[in-house]
Amino acid sequence: MTTATTTVPRGAPPRTTETGLFSLADLSVETVTRLAERSVALHRDRTAHDRPLAGATVGVLFTKPSTRTRTAFTVAAVRLGATPVTYGPGDLQLSTGETVEDTGRIFGSMLDGLVARTAGPLDELRRLSRYGHLPVVNAMATEEHPSQGLCDLATLTLCLGDLRGLRLLYVGEGNNTAAALALALAGVPGCEVTFACPPGHGLPEDLLATARERAARTGATIAERDSARELPTGVDVVYTTRWQTTGTSKGDPAWRERFRPFHVDEDFMARRPGALFLHDLPAHRGDEVSGAVLEGPRSVAWTQGAMKLSSATAVLEWALAGAQT
Repeated sequence: MTTATTTVPRGAPPRTTETGLFSLADLSVETVTRLAERSVALHRDRTAHDRPLAGATVGVLFTKPSTRTRTAFTVAAVRLGATPVTYGPGDLQLSTGETVEDTGRIFGSMLDGLVARTAGPLDELRRLSRYGHLPVVNAMATEEHPSQGLCDLATLTLCLGDLRGLRLLYVGEGNNTAAALALALAGVPGCEVTFACPPGHGLPEDLLATARERAARTGATIAERDSARELPTGVDVVYTTRWQTTGTSKGDPAWRERFRPFHVDEDFMARRPGALFLHDLPAHRGDEVSGAVLEGPRSVAWTQGAMKLSSATAVLEWALAGAQT
């Protein structure tokens, strides 16, 4: 289905709701599962679509660094037939004081959709959608990185098949990647997820509550620990992420001392002999993970990175080509 630009009438009021992908919590378990399965299909055959965005124009706004996500969504837009228009951190009048609402109105009069990673909270992306009357895809906000969560679910599906009863151990900061992972895996029946995070760096309580409520309906469990001692060993997957989340900094100069026990090295993986290793990248060898683990035979981090493209393609197809359900 080809999209058509919707010109926002002059002075049009904002919508009461927004469209696009903002948080996995907004989607049903069934939709999340379908998007992950569609990502796997597109990874296996990148031509498995009929260029549904032919003739569309997609804005790609990144005010924070990105290698995988920015490249994935730009390439995905092109492969689906759209023309991407890219913006960097200083390219828009947002940097001179124009409001998010006014920027949204202009975007909506010219673009068919927007993929955005900004320095602000998720609500900014929702306002861009409401005032612009256009679908917006969250390419990482402070609170959550939903396309990463879909990519992770797709990668696990590709590598392991049926995920029912999956046991996953996440080690490191409870950041926006962890938030999306919790919401994604909460929809997997019988899944057991443990988040081991340094004290003061765990998942937000409201996010944990949302994930656990979702998990209660599927028989999944979401646990969190603030110690690296006595962590589960009978797991299928070990997942870590960089300690210094993109675009953030830690005020405590001694923070690395609290993170050091959460380092994933060969000994850590040896105690979990059947586990695959995932990392959302970029990786800082010697911090959260050793080079030997990242490059080792059980690491699927590079497959995971490559699948950013197929998951971005699935998201754009769903969000912009009229396939949202």
